[in-house]
Formats: sequence, C-alpha cells, structure tokens
Amino acid sequence: MKSLRSIRGRLFLIFLFCMLGLLLSVSLVYYQRATDLIREKVSVIAEKNISQTSGLFDLMLKGYDSVTKSLNSNNELMRLLQDPSSGQSAEGVGLERRITDILGAIFYSRNDIIGIHIVTNQGKVFSFDRSVGAGVRDHTEKEWYTQLQQSNGKMVWLGVYPQSLMSGGIDRSVFAYGRQLFELSELKPIGIVLIETEADAIVSALTNASLGPGSTVIIQGPEGKEIIRTRPAENETDIIPYGWPGPLKNDELIHTERENSMITAARIRMADWTVIGITPKRDLQLELRETQRFLLTVIIVLVFVATVLATFVSRSFSSPFKRLIQQMKQVELGNFKSQVHVQSYQELNVLVGSFNRMVNQMDELIERIKLASISEKNAQLQALQSQVNPHFLFNTLDMIYWMLEERENDRLGKVILSLSQIFRYSSDWEEASRATLRREFEQLRHYLTIIETRLEGRIQTRFEVEERWLNIEVPKMTLQPIIENAVKYGIEPMNRAGLLRISSNEVEGRLEIIVEDNGIGIDEETLLRLSGSLNESFSADYEQSHANETAGRRGIGLQNVHQRIRLMFGEGFGVRIESRKNLGTTVVVTIPIPPVRG
Repeated sequence: MKSLRSIRGRLFLIFLFCMLGLLLSVSLVYYQRATDLIREKVSVIAEKNISQTSGLFDLMLKGYDSVTKSLNSNNELMRLLQDPSSGQSAEGVGLERRITDILGAIFYSRNDIIGIHIVTNQGKVFSFDRSVGAGVRDHTEKEWYTQLQQSNGKMVWLGVYPQSLMSGGIDRSVFAYGRQLFELSELKPIGIVLIETEADAIVSALTNASLGPGSTVIIQGPEGKEIIRTRPAENETDIIPYGWPGPLKNDELIHTERENSMITAARIRMADWTVIGITPKRDLQLELRETQRFLLTVIIVLVFVATVLATFVSRSFSSPFKRLIQQMKQVELGNFKSQVHVQSYQELNVLVGSFNRMVNQMDELIERIKLASISEKNAQLQALQSQVNPHFLFNTLDMIYWMLEERENDRLGKVILSLSQIFRYSSDWEEASRATLRREFEQLRHYLTIIETRLEGRIQTRFEVEERWLNIEVPKMTLQPIIENAVKYGIEPMNRAGLLRISSNEVEGRLEIIVEDNGIGIDEETLLRLSGSLNESFSADYEQSHANETAGRRGIGLQNVHQRIRLMFGEGFGVRIESRKNLGTTVVVTIPIPPVRG
C-alpha cells in the first residue's frame, strides 16, 4: 500500500488503466466490425459459389444435350433403327452391329459416359456400355421409360440413381438423361435414347459450392423435388423451407438467413433446376474464431506493452525526484560538490536548477570562509611571486638584445631574442590555452635556433607541413615537448649529425603531425612501457606521470601532451610512438580536421 501512495505507483495505475480502457474499447469496435465484414464476405462468397455452380451445371448439361442431339441428327442411325430386317438373319446381325458401332463411336467420344441405350418403338434395345460393350437386348417398361416417351423430343433429366438403369454389372451411381428420337424428315417418333454418365462430376460440382464441412448443396427439380444433395439431412438446419425459393428467373440469385443457417439459391437454366447451398452458422464461426484468437493475441501483446510503457512513464517521472532526494541526503551529510543533472519536465528542471544553485551558493560561502582563514599564510608568498613579473623578464631580455646588437653580435642576439619569444609564448596562458599550428611552428623555430646554436651544427631540421593546415588549433605547447625529447634523448647522445623532420599527413579525415628523428631510438621494453602509459585512462596517466617524476623526466612531456589532446578532441586522438633501436624515433600527433565552413 505504501507504493500506491507514491507518485510512481499512482502514475503507473492511471496510465495502465487508461491504456487498457482504450485498448478494450478499440478491440470491441474492431471485433464488431470484423464480424460484420466476415458475414458480408461469406455472403458474397456463397452467392458467387452458387452462381458459379449454376453456370458449371449449365455447361455440363449443354454437353450432355449435344450427345443426344448428335444421335438424333445421325441420319444413318435413324435409318438403321427403322429397318425391319433386324433379327437372326445375317443381314439383321450386320445391321445391329452397324447400330452398336455408331453408339460405340459416340460412347468413346466422352470419358464420363457409362452407357448409351436406344429403345425402339418395337421394344428392341441397342446398348453400348462399360460392362459388356455392344449389345442388343429386350426391354421391359419402367417409370423412366414412360417419362422419356412423353417428352415429345425435349431433354428429360432423370437425375442421379444409385446404380445403372439398364446396364448390368455396374453397381455405382449414375446420372441419367434422355429424350425421344424422331425421324427428322417426317417428324415420326422411332424410340427413345437413355444415356448414363458418371455421377462423380455432378457430386464434385456440388461439393465445390460448399463453404465448410457442415455445408449442404442441393439440386431441386421444377416441382421442388430433391434430385441430389451432398449430405443427408441430419437436423432442421439441412431442410429447405417449404416452397422456397419458388420460381427463379435466369441469372437470379436469392440469399436468406435463418436462425442457424444461411441459404443461397440460383437457377440452372438447361434443366429448370434450382441449386441451393445451405451453410450452418457454426461454419461461419470458424473464421470468427480465427479473428478472436488473433485479437486475443494482440490484446495480450498490447497489455504487456502498456504495462512496460506505464512502468517507463512512471519511472521517468519519479526518477528525477528520487535523484533530488538522494542529493538532499548528501547535502545533509556535508557533501556540497556534486549536483543533480536532470533533463525532464520543465517544472522539474526549474526545481532541480534552483536546488543546484542553492548548493553552489552554500559551497561558495564555505570556500570563502576557508580562504579567509588561510589568506594570511599566503600573503608573503604572493608578495614574492608578484615581484617576479614576466614583463620585467621580457623587457630585460629585450634590453640585452639591443645592447648586443649595438656591438654587432648578431648570433647571440638571435639566441636571446628566441629565448625571449619562448618565455613570452610559454608564459602567456591568460588569453587562451589553444594555439594554431602556425604559432606552434614559430615557437619551434625559436626553440631550434637556441638548440642549433648550442649543438653547433650537429642537428638539421626540415619543416614539411602543408600551408593549408597551419590555421588548425591545437593545445598550446603541443609540439615543443616532443621536439625537446627528440633532441635530448635521441639526437644529442649521438656522436654524429642528426636529422629532425616535421611533416603532415591526412588519413581518413584526421591530420597527423609527424616528428621523426634518426637518433639512437628507444629500446623495446621502454617503448612498451611508454606506449602502455599513453593508452591508460586519464587518471592512470596522471598518477603515472607523478610516479615517473621521481624516476626522472623522460616521458612526462609526451604524457602531458597526450592528455591535453584527448581532453580537447576526445579519446580517439592523441600521441602515438614508434621507434627502433639505433634507427630513430617517430612520434605521431593525431588531431581532427575541422569541417570546411561555407
């Protein structure tokens, strides 16, 4: 309960509940809209399926109709069927074979025909089927025969039967249809034709119209009698309402919804049939359940994200207050040095800024009291230091120069003038702690004037730095310690003349100032120790410089230069040393090239 009284706890709950409320509202709206869209989509798909099935049946029945028409329009077949010589004579047997040959040709023209049977008015049956091939048999009248005789030449679609109506040995579902045959010249009926085809094509076409595993597709005859259905009726959902859908026009679609099912109907023009699709509502729920699972997954993910965001927002708001409280406790313990650094809301920034200013003022007040207590002890030292005025030294050196110049001692005058410039440059830190490379090189020339005079020609210097780099700023007194080390530890111990070369090189947006000498070099152990000290952190460099100070002056200048370059430009810049014993030393100073100002 204590956490709920904190700013963080209350912000967390407020933000979380707001996010969850918005999430639930959007989810409900989305689910309702998705449900409506799915119902609309299923209705459209159902109508399209039934329409396509109706068109497929029209095409299929047209193909079947063309088979019967091809028989009726075969003049030779019509003539042979009317020939009275059919019988046991050789001529009759030949006539019957010619008839069955014609039937066989039509039988093999399509793969789905199971049997073709022609029944003449004399009761003679000519057949060609899959069980026995060609055959001539007698016939007994049945109900389907009566329907075909009364058709007056129109196509009669008898429907689907569990087995063949005339062919023996074919125990499989067949689709039967036929018509009365006429002699075309006199329009005299001469018999009927019965054709049986595979029922699988009919069933497959109906199955394709199903929208789900529980869907039922039915074909109704003109009087509402069911011709075929894809699955037996199991409950009221699979039963068509009495009298529905009634007479339909060509290309007309009827769609209705009941409590537990959705029904769509369309007319098959060739047979004056109606194809009806019944889809139970439970099948429609399948896609809705997928939507529900998707929505539930999204809600879980968004709840997790909302919790994370609520935690982040509450923590980001309360964190500045925690840091401020922690700093207040430090002030209570007497620590006035550290400050609170916060980039948060404007009001918090103002509060933190006021606290930091108050702590600074308290710290300054304490420092003033400390300084007042020790001011008397430093008074004498300050007085002695004030007497050693750099201007006095400069003026004195200038005076010596002019006195020597009057005596025409130009060489000594240049040395004293160079010494004066060196003191002036190295003592002037009030204006800035930076200098351009141009001023650094001017300082180096003054320094080298003294060194070359002292070594009496044992050193030769080359400046090969491009003019375009001379206006780049570097920390003041960067190059002189490097040159001083090169002369003192590299060239001066040699018993021969030395060469000192200062050059520049541009590498990947960085400028390298290279100081090379052909002196005695540095041994491997010392080089590793010196390079290691340059690669340490700033605090480690500082401690190492004090440790080296007790052991001698070697390396202190390079560490100091390396530290100041890193402080000015960053960790990626500084000093790098390469050396080989008795071959010389190379010191590379790396600094960034400033961008060109437009």
